[in-house]
Amino acid sequence: MKKNNIKIFSCIIGSILLFSACGSNKDIKVKKEQGEVSQQQEQQSDEKMLLQDKMFFLNSILTLNIMDEDADKDEIYKKVQERVQELEEKFTINADSSEVSEINKNAGIRPVKVSKDTYYVIKSSIEYSKLSGGKFDITVGDLVKLWGIGTDKEKVPSDDEIKSALAKIDYKKMVLNDTDKTVFLQDEGMVIDLGAIAKGYVADEIIKILEENNVKSAIVNLGGNVYVHGSKNGEDFKVGIRDPFSQDANAYFGIYKTQDESIVTSGVYERYFIKDGVRYHHILSTSTGYPIDNELMSTTILTKNSMVADALSTTTFALGVDEGLKLIENTPNVEAIFVTKDKKVYMTSGVNEKLDLTNKEYEILQ
Repeated sequence: MKKNNIKIFSCIIGSILLFSACGSNKDIKVKKEQGEVSQQQEQQSDEKMLLQDKMFFLNSILTLNIMDEDADKDEIYKKVQERVQELEEKFTINADSSEVSEINKNAGIRPVKVSKDTYYVIKSSIEYSKLSGGKFDITVGDLVKLWGIGTDKEKVPSDDEIKSALAKIDYKKMVLNDTDKTVFLQDEGMVIDLGAIAKGYVADEIIKILEENNVKSAIVNLGGNVYVHGSKNGEDFKVGIRDPFSQDANAYFGIYKTQDESIVTSGVYERYFIKDGVRYHHILSTSTGYPIDNELMSTTILTKNSMVADALSTTTFALGVDEGLKLIENTPNVEAIFVTKDKKVYMTSGVNEKLDLTNKEYEILQ
């Protein structure tokens, strides 16, 4: 559900900003459509940045940057592309032949046997549905389609349409069979959409390939799911966290120093449309059917597991500041940075001195 902007000194790769020296860049094209190509260059801190070709997976840009000089990059890129293509064909809702589409087509009819990948992601989603009291729920698919935000069919639905879509949202009506690896949606018309969790799983799978091929330093960016693998010449990567109030996609309010970690952000500023002067963003409430309206502008989750970060960025946004912070503080090995509409920055205890505030309009609170 994210579409952010990360920048790398030497090369922009997509979602939060990342300052480092870059090695070989490779944009992985999974679908046949040609991505947008940009050859703009600009100067910053005496180093050049290059916008590379943009390729798409699950409607998101995927960029892989391997910095190891001795790595067999072409072979690694090939393995990554094959794995990502495999997962695309399982997870997408835009192809009738995918496993997710097969589950949706058989809602209220019969269980559908799926692969270990699809089963694992769906089963994992239930954990976050329970943690959030249903605020995170992958059965939100019919509501997402109804709003059409980010497509050429976006609209403000009628009250009756929203009421009908809400009636089809209930993670408790997903029946999973661990032995047979089947998934059954109990009610006809239910639709699952893995957009809030699948990209994180894919990013983790890419990291596995890098580890299997002894890659020591790399950056993966999949539609805002960013993973910095290893370190930058033995030092931390410096990640600029996007300024959610700026129209400049390259603006940031602070720099976070880290290595071997996933950084995932959800925000109201990313994907939206304006109708009659009202802005409607893409993070939808499973209780009202409308975009979530709370004090938050963005939530950033920091952890070594990108699927966890993906799910928790949406979950905590739905929970709000207080409940979201409480959840993360009670979740081992996970940290968070929240930005509110009054430019307050809330962060969990593990962030501490790893975040340097660079925009004085913001105030850090703990």
